[in-house]
Amino acid sequence: MKNEVTVIGAGLAGCEAAYFLAQKGVKVKLYEQKPIKKSPAHKIDTFAELVCSNSLKAKRINSAGGLLKEEMRILGSICLESADKCQVPAGGALAVNRYDFSEYITKKINNHKNITVVNREVTEIPQNEPVIIATGPLTDGDLAKSISDLTGDYLSFFDAAAPIVTAESIDMDSAFLQSRYDRGEADDYINCPMDKQEYELFYNNLVEAESAEIHAFDKPNVYEGCMPIEIMAKRGADTMRFGPLKPVGLTNPKTGHRPWANLQLRKENKEASLYNLVGFQTNLKFGEQKRVFSLIPALKNAEFVRYGVMHRNSFINSPKLLDNHFKLKSRDNIWFAGQITGVEGYMESAMSGILAAISVYKELVGEKQLDLPTTCVCGALSNYISTDDKKDFQPMGANFGIIPHENIKIKNKQERYMLIAQKAINDLKMSIGG
Repeated sequence: MKNEVTVIGAGLAGCEAAYFLAQKGVKVKLYEQKPIKKSPAHKIDTFAELVCSNSLKAKRINSAGGLLKEEMRILGSICLESADKCQVPAGGALAVNRYDFSEYITKKINNHKNITVVNREVTEIPQNEPVIIATGPLTDGDLAKSISDLTGDYLSFFDAAAPIVTAESIDMDSAFLQSRYDRGEADDYINCPMDKQEYELFYNNLVEAESAEIHAFDKPNVYEGCMPIEIMAKRGADTMRFGPLKPVGLTNPKTGHRPWANLQLRKENKEASLYNLVGFQTNLKFGEQKRVFSLIPALKNAEFVRYGVMHRNSFINSPKLLDNHFKLKSRDNIWFAGQITGVEGYMESAMSGILAAISVYKELVGEKQLDLPTTCVCGALSNYISTDDKKDFQPMGANFGIIPHENIKIKNKQERYMLIAQKAINDLKMSIGG
């Protein structure tokens, strides 16, 4: 490989990748279509634009978001350097002045002697030189077609995903294990039964719940094939009972009868630490999802690690396509980074840019690849997006549910999370020789 790398896209992931490599002495050609062309979500001309919230989530390390940021600082994140300089008061969260944040990173990139910025739209993937594709969730046009051709049509254009909860937060006293008609293994599904009164309470709250605003570019024509649960509910009180909440083929062992309605939870990972709510694609506001779905008895204390979403989001089927270094398995010169890989969130996207860049650098200099421990957020997310054990791959953000912690037997959640965080930081430092 040549000691020159192409990075496509100057969002959070692309800037992290370009800056990391440049700091290592690698020549980088960074392609960015702004200001010549902007996606419907982008408004300013500078790099690393925060298109939604200006919050980068919690600061405290005993939260998954805070731990991820601490790990990224250890790895030399330019986004965290900027965020620390541009932060604004936000209680326990790290929030920034979005314009100062973007301007700081843009100046660092433009002034770096090893980075050449090319302002033009890329329509096809380079064939020979090492390239990191970090074009974001609104990738479209000729480049999207080129990616789709490269990945064998493993490119999704809409993210219609159900919520995901941690296994340990499910109230098993109100649930039971059974596959419908006893097909498959008994523990394939956790069933969350409701009697008539519980169902009617859930239904009435669901049809009155507040939905999130949908931008014009976020309106997918997929409602019939992947209907939001709240839209289905409004078609009639029993519609869900003949759809995702159908109780047929199930018997609640606690009552000896078929439930009035039943939500099934399906394993999200092989460790069975996460479960998704089958058929519960939704566009409700996150707070409303927590409130309404917690009315289901088995989910009364549920910890949501990802809320349901329905929006424009181009992402590849990474578990089939990428290794845990964000490299395309079928090609020697192509890496992906950012939300297009199925990581969800600002910092998660930025993190993937760093890890892709580390992998490229290791290959350029002929060193062994850095295998991060799954006990840290970076390693756990890399493992999640590259492990092909999921029936329906859904993008995922930082959460403690994907980090193995069976040996930490502390009931107090915050104390348990602090020990997980301390172990993550120590393991990460050891893995990189720090």
